[in-house]
Order: sequence, then structure tokens, then C-alpha cells
Amino acid sequence: MQPTACPSCRQPMHKRRFERNVHGEVILDLCFHCHGIWFDEFESVQITPGGVVELFRLIHEHRDEQRLPLRDVLHCPRCDERLLHGLDVSKHGGRFNYHRCLQKHGRFTTFAQLMIEKGFVRQLTGAEIDDLASKVGTIRCTGCGAPVDIRHDHACRHCRAPISILDPQAVDKALDRLHQAEEVRSRRDVEMLGDAIVMREREKSRFQREQRENFNQLDIGDLIVSGVDLLARILRR
Repeated sequence: MQPTACPSCRQPMHKRRFERNVHGEVILDLCFHCHGIWFDEFESVQITPGGVVELFRLIHEHRDEQRLPLRDVLHCPRCDERLLHGLDVSKHGGRFNYHRCLQKHGRFTTFAQLMIEKGFVRQLTGAEIDDLASKVGTIRCTGCGAPVDIRHDHACRHCRAPISILDPQAVDKALDRLHQAEEVRSRRDVEMLGDAIVMREREKSRFQREQRENFNQLDIGDLIVSGVDLLARILRR
């Protein structure tokens, strides 16, 4: 599998595997130089809640690594076209930004913006920003890494990302929500497995009954074909 070039620094991104909803896995491309993630189409919503927790554990492990600010122009790693900047609001109420490919190959987002999207981070109010500005003046943008003078701006001039903080209460709520969602998904998987077992036993009983009724007309070849047909019926359910 060929490495994916980071849309910003163009260095090879690291591929990491996470569990996919229903079955299989999602392979994400992460750049620890730019603190960014490339999601192919729909990958961001295909990761299981447990996979999201694992992703944030990985982000936490690399939190202290030097971060490069994003370039003014980002390119799609699939078609090399310029990515379009976008703004959205998560279902948890946070505004986050990202860069998407117009050819629908995917989108690029920073670690911090993903944390806003998943509810781990909240935006500061105007009063909170003013209070912070009286103490620090300039901070680094959570969206692109550019400096933001919060004495004059309440959002990044470069990427328009709002000023955000990692709120311990938001983290607790997000983790509880993800753990509950993972428990529900796991119970559903168990229920599906139980239904499959019951269905298999019913098919098996019916097959055995048919086999007894027609045993005198069956030879070895017929038994094998009937067994394969049973397996096929089970797999189709």
C-alpha cells in the first residue's frame, strides 16, 4: 500500500487501522508533523465509537511533538487538486473547519478540529476570550497552528477557526457518550450473532428432516450438494 502524501507538508503520512462499524476496518492517514488526518470519503463516520477513543489516545501520545503550521494552499493526496476550506457545526454544538476535495476524494482536518467535531473541545465565549487575552495576548490557532492575537481577534484570521479549549467536562461527556455507543453496538453484534445461531439451527433441523425423508433417493454426491446449499442459505441471511 502506497503512503499518502500530507496535503500540507507533502511528507508521507502514517497509516493506522481502526475498527469499522458493522465489520472490517478503517485505515486512516495521519501526519504527526502537521497534526492532521486525511479521511477518504465517509471514513470519519465509519469508525466505531471504540475506534474514536483509540484514535484520541494516539493523538494524545503525539501531543508534544513539534507542529508545522498548515500551508496556505493544501492539495488532495488523491488527485492533487486544491482543497476547499469548509466550516461546519457538529451535532454536539461545536464549530469546526476542514479542507475537502471537490472531487469527493475526502477531507483533511487537524487533530484539534476533529476533537471539536467529536465533542472533546468547546469554543470559548467572548467574555472568556477577553479574560484570557488580559493574561496571554497571543495564542496558537487550534485549526492551523498560526498565531492569533486574541486581544483583537476572536477567531484565526488565517483559517477562521474559533478559539477553543480542551474542557475536562467536555472530555468526560464525550468519553461517556462514546463508551455508551460502543456498548450498544456490541450488544447489537451479540444479538445479531444470536439470531444467526438460531437461524442456523433451524436450517440444520430442516435439512436433517429433509435428509431423512429423502435418504433412500440420495447418494454421496447429493449429500455434499445439499450441505453446500445449506451453507449458502445461511450465508445469505
